[in-house]
Amino acid sequence: MNNVTSMKILQPAAEVFEAFVDPARIGNFWFSSSSERWEAGKTIGLRYDEYNAQLEIHVLEVETNRTIVFRWGGEDNVVTMQFRAVDPAATIIDVTETGFREDDPELLAKMVDNKEGWVFMLTCLKGYLEFGVSRLRGGLVKG
Repeated sequence: MNNVTSMKILQPAAEVFEAFVDPARIGNFWFSSSSERWEAGKTIGLRYDEYNAQLEIHVLEVETNRTIVFRWGGEDNVVTMQFRAVDPAATIIDVTETGFREDDPELLAKMVDNKEGWVFMLTCLKGYLEFGVSRLRGGLVKG
């Protein structure tokens, strides 16, 4: 079972890609911090200061300005981010998360929760890269 989320960002693919892999930039739209640059074969520590949470991802594949594939630490789900240049100044980013078990009684709730997270993260990315807004990321409140 797959969960796919896409958004158009009015920036070149290289800029959108770098926002994820550069630890100095990711804190402007997604996690508070990233332990190091995202490269294939690395385990990256990610932290959310607002939620007092941390996790690891295992980077499986990186194709510069095109693809990032990672597995959430301790989970079966794999996330593939594809960066498609629409033109020199616009990129569509597709986030596909696979690994959901169809027999999981919580499948629908998990997929909706994850979709909400991807939409929020991509909205924060758009705000950061297109308008310089870097304070949205900590604003999601779970009830």
